[in-house]
Amino acid sequence: MPMEGFGVFQVRDKEECKRSVLDAIRTGYRLIDTAASYTNEDAVGEAVREAVAEGICTREELFITSKMWVQDMQNYDMAKKAIDASLNAMGLEYIDLYLLHQAMKDYFSAWRAMEDAYKVGKLRAIGVSNFYPFMLTNFCETVEIKPVVNQVELHPYLHKRALLTLCGIMVYIPKHGPHWVADGIIRLKTRC
Repeated sequence: MPMEGFGVFQVRDKEECKRSVLDAIRTGYRLIDTAASYTNEDAVGEAVREAVAEGICTREELFITSKMWVQDMQNYDMAKKAIDASLNAMGLEYIDLYLLHQAMKDYFSAWRAMEDAYKVGKLRAIGVSNFYPFMLTNFCETVEIKPVVNQVELHPYLHKRALLTLCGIMVYIPKHGPHWVADGIIRLKTRC
């Protein structure tokens, strides 16, 4: 997993999203972060396919992250359909990292669907996002496959010390965050 990535939160215009992702890939970014709730997975997929077609990189050199939104965590079947919908929207055979966007609804059933998709190769890695430490601890005690990361917002103005003791923290800095950070940059913090 690349140590830095490019996120497309709140980039709703499809052409702008595609252009931004393609420019990010041309610049050297290899981790691209999207989500079902961002409504731009299709534009990310188009940019990925175009970058590969142009010979900028191979699909294997890219690390695509997406997230299942809360409305798709009603039950196992809805979660399974959400995974397939993300794959279809992006036009990809697999997603490198797929996350539960938040610990809401029936996220245990959603996780089981993600475990099954992981086992058949649709998802290369699975994790969570925005889980508080106590939720993550309880969650990890009950699931078969442990999350590889917990993607959280973390910067000098938002401290989450308890999370720093856990393995695989994926940090995001929102584009409307502190003025001194680059917009939408994702940094990976590992502590194993």
